[in-house]
Amino acid sequence: MTPERVYAMCPFRVNPVNALGPRRAPTDGSAVGPDRRSWQYRRMAEQIIAACDGASKGNPGPAAWAWVIADTDGEVERWEAGPLGTATNNVAELTALRELLESTDAGVPLEVRMDSQYAMKAVTTWLPGWRRKGWKTASGSPVANRELVVRIDELLDGRTVEFVYVPAHQVDGDPFNAAADRAASHTARTQQPAGTSLGSALPPPEAQTGTRSAGRGGTARPRTAAAQGQGRVTGAKKATGSKGSTGSKGSIKAKFPGRCRCGTPYAKGESISKNPDGWGHPSCAT
Repeated sequence: MTPERVYAMCPFRVNPVNALGPRRAPTDGSAVGPDRRSWQYRRMAEQIIAACDGASKGNPGPAAWAWVIADTDGEVERWEAGPLGTATNNVAELTALRELLESTDAGVPLEVRMDSQYAMKAVTTWLPGWRRKGWKTASGSPVANRELVVRIDELLDGRTVEFVYVPAHQVDGDPFNAAADRAASHTARTQQPAGTSLGSALPPPEAQTGTRSAGRGGTARPRTAAAQGQGRVTGAKKATGSKGSTGSKGSIKAKFPGRCRCGTPYAKGESISKNPDGWGHPSCAT
């Protein structure tokens, strides 16, 4: 499966030497050179490879953010994770991206791998329109999680960021996304900060299933790459309390298949809820 790549902002030319980080005096008498031990610059001048993820146990529920950065050998070089108390999965996903952007050098191109199409589309597709409309959606409603979105917009200004969508919880999925997922999920449960700066070991892999964890993002459902060209649902059947209705406040049964704002499709008959951009999964309504 070919990852979906989205580029944010315009290209930025990097000085091949200065991008390697601070210079230090050697102890062996050789010429002064860039400090290649600096974790932010180990991807040389070309690109920093990273992944970020968020988790919410209940959505909303105990939540956390996490990011990881790869080294030149394809291993996790550095990672950090932090608790958020009670928050939604969308807040956790956006916070993870904000924390990653704040922790990396804006002068070096960055590749961000993530399994949240909501977060990726929020900052690469929807954000320009929201900004033009004074942080309002197409329907005129206030943008959800505005503070996070505005901060991410500021952090993206003037730097080169390549967003790569990678499906979550795959047997042979992206290892950095999987590492970020484990870190976020573990920290959501413990509500204790963890990471390289604290001397923490990366949490081990958890038992894998074929669907997205209900505890992490609400309703369990398969995570697949977004199909192209599918629009939003155009009709729905309201729940009336009869047999087959959800009975949940604000939820209805989809009359037609469609696509949620997070980019993941929903099937005919699946429970959906109204959100600022249309209809979608109840967990993506906020």
